[in-house]
Amino acid sequence: MGIEMKLQFKLAQQLVMTPQLVQAIRLLQLSRMELVDEVRKELDGNPVLADEITDPRARTEADRSLPATNAAEPPPEERIGVTERVERETDMNAREIEKQVKEVDWEQFLENRQLQTPLGSGRSGFEELPPIEQSLTKPSTLRDHLLWQLQMSDFVENEKQFALLVIGNLDERGYLDLEGGEDSEGNKRPDLTILDLAHEADLNEEDAEEVLKMIQRFDPMGVAARDLRECLVVQAEVLGYDETEMTIIRDHLHNVERRNFQAIAKALKIELEEVYDAVQEIQKLESIPARNFSEVDEKTIAITPDVYVFKDGEKWVVSDNDKGMQRLYINEQLAQKMLKDPKAKEFISEKLKSAQWLIRAIEQRRRTILRVTDCIVEKQREFLEKGVAYLKPMILRDVAAAVGMHESTISRVTSNKYVHTPQGLFELKYFFNSSISRVADEDIASESVKQAIKKIIVAEDKSNPLSDQAIVKILEDQDGIKIARRTVAKYREMLGILSSSKRKKMF
Repeated sequence: MGIEMKLQFKLAQQLVMTPQLVQAIRLLQLSRMELVDEVRKELDGNPVLADEITDPRARTEADRSLPATNAAEPPPEERIGVTERVERETDMNAREIEKQVKEVDWEQFLENRQLQTPLGSGRSGFEELPPIEQSLTKPSTLRDHLLWQLQMSDFVENEKQFALLVIGNLDERGYLDLEGGEDSEGNKRPDLTILDLAHEADLNEEDAEEVLKMIQRFDPMGVAARDLRECLVVQAEVLGYDETEMTIIRDHLHNVERRNFQAIAKALKIELEEVYDAVQEIQKLESIPARNFSEVDEKTIAITPDVYVFKDGEKWVVSDNDKGMQRLYINEQLAQKMLKDPKAKEFISEKLKSAQWLIRAIEQRRRTILRVTDCIVEKQREFLEKGVAYLKPMILRDVAAAVGMHESTISRVTSNKYVHTPQGLFELKYFFNSSISRVADEDIASESVKQAIKKIIVAEDKSNPLSDQAIVKILEDQDGIKIARRTVAKYREMLGILSSSKRKKMF
């Protein structure tokens, strides 16, 4: 068989991932805050890119045809008469105020101010109060609270070093976490011990145990415990619990968890009522020492929606949220000036292309989010009108087919994007649910089934909670929902609801 070389021509189609396409895909999956950061980086690195905040005169008549990102007002073809009239009236009012300001005799005004009698030294209002910035406080973290107590203690230097190591190894619950974790190659490192921390602080083992016990009696009590039993024992000792209660904590927590009080009474040879009383006292102890010391202040967490959905008459309207987003323009004056320099011409040409592509990519991102949200609103009208119980089953393929996009694009668009509706604030991914069959009706969304399960459990008799099989029967009889017991258990765990044996109220 002979070997020879040939030259052949072949036509083929293939997708080439250009840098611009990669950037557009990346921008599409960014959240609102990430997009703001990305725009700021581009503004810092591209001299021909400007926004109204950094350069309000950057946009000239020549580049007004370029699409603006997240414009404060809709394009001219989308404006309505009312908006134009309000804008004209606002401009007229602004001009009138500016005219009045110019007519003020400032010299006379300042002279009159000097002739006024100075105020007394006493406080007559808020004039001498400190600025509000000095009055603001931030929530104290568990670490800060423990370090403050450590500074007030009489530990010697190596004991303080050991205490710092203990505080540095607390997890989010306030327990001492000595797990080794994994190294850079993914291999599990050996777990630490109190002895390891003592050696690092140059402290002997006996003293280390004593220092740890003292830390565990800091506020909150039970902090730096290695497990739940030790955490409760520390609190019970400080609060002076009796021997029965201490024994139950040390030896019978598993029976308390299972509500197996008969086994506790038999093992301790006491009456069942005594067990009830002891467990009631144990339940007053704190199982999570760091409960009131969250690293993140949940009260300050706020989600800014990307899209608003509201009803105008009989029509549902989708509007993007442009508040807080920069409007990007090409600084044409600077670009023309720098293009005259032969040394900077190539650099500026590249930056111009990059700026134009960024502006168009962000505008395309905005339009894509609006299109996808429009489709979701069209399919979920009953949800918007009546609530979660009327949420319809929907998958990515349904929306992808309706808007003519790929499922992966829909997934990127709906990730970390939030919509404000009359029913509340939701992530766009919330509306994608698998379907659950019903006996004599159309399928129902899995999220609606979760809410139905939650409603049943809330209304149950707490002294005799419903089993998962009983919930299956109620769902089928009341709502015609056919669902397996294991599915009820899975949804219940997703909702953070305990099993019937652990939900039972004994007291």
